[in-house]
Amino acid sequence: MAIAQVCAANWFMLVDGRRMLGAIEAGGTKFVAAIGRGHDDIVAQVQIPTTTPEETLQRTIDWFRAKGEIAGLGLASFGPVDLDPVSPEWGFIINTPKAGWGQTSIAARLGDALGCPVGLDTDVNAAAIGEHLYGAARGCDVAIYVTVGTGIGGGAVVGNDTVKGSRHPEMGHILPRRHPQDTNFAGICPAHGDCLEGLASGPAIKARWGASLSELAQDHVAHDIIADYLAQLCQTQIALYSPQRIILGGGVMQTEGILDKIREQATKRAGSYFGVDAGEIIMPPGLGTRSGISGAFELAKRAVNGSK
Repeated sequence: MAIAQVCAANWFMLVDGRRMLGAIEAGGTKFVAAIGRGHDDIVAQVQIPTTTPEETLQRTIDWFRAKGEIAGLGLASFGPVDLDPVSPEWGFIINTPKAGWGQTSIAARLGDALGCPVGLDTDVNAAAIGEHLYGAARGCDVAIYVTVGTGIGGGAVVGNDTVKGSRHPEMGHILPRRHPQDTNFAGICPAHGDCLEGLASGPAIKARWGASLSELAQDHVAHDIIADYLAQLCQTQIALYSPQRIILGGGVMQTEGILDKIREQATKRAGSYFGVDAGEIIMPPGLGTRSGISGAFELAKRAVNGSK
């Protein structure tokens, strides 16, 4: 059948003879769903608020069904999420602080409803994939992606795959050394108190100083404190993974001057021991806000091809 003969209801199914792919960046605030041939050829995209699992997943399914058949779906999910392919809870969001979403089967529900294979990873791992293939970490063997916003999470790409083991990295829950001007704040993480997320996430900043980092004056001590904590994260990743790129994204990183402060403090902390200039490998996302959805399209491709 020629492309022009494909019925209007299913015109998304084939483009240049190729079936379309679906991609979802499933966040705790919103789901971003897209359909297209890849990250650089998106035909349609929608944002769906993350409410209850039933409402959010059904709206997502309905949107894809209205566009026609897809060959595969890439799912970049908030978590914690079970990534073990032999686990009976593969594709479940497990003990998440997001109310109502604990023990929710997300991958199988979407795959069964849409009748296609699903490639699954965390949202930050997917963003790391996107940046590794198409963005600021292109050509790097080892790259880290960290988002600093409502929470703090990170993913790592080594070779062509993300790091996964007993579960997946939880970089936001490392325990940094306390800044000498920040010793009285208990932290807001319900699990760990003053872990990195409990100290340096957007909600932690607002709980401490009553405003977002970008709303505080440039000479406010908060900028040095948050930069110090994030520099400690970068130093830790350099020690653990020896990455060629550390990419810092998310809302907090939109604050003017914060990236330069992190680079400066990470360079001081690392010294000459690791053989790299920490300031030179810490970068903003090359794909802007599209890192996650770009990685999700790659997950869809791998699901269709039966590879990781």
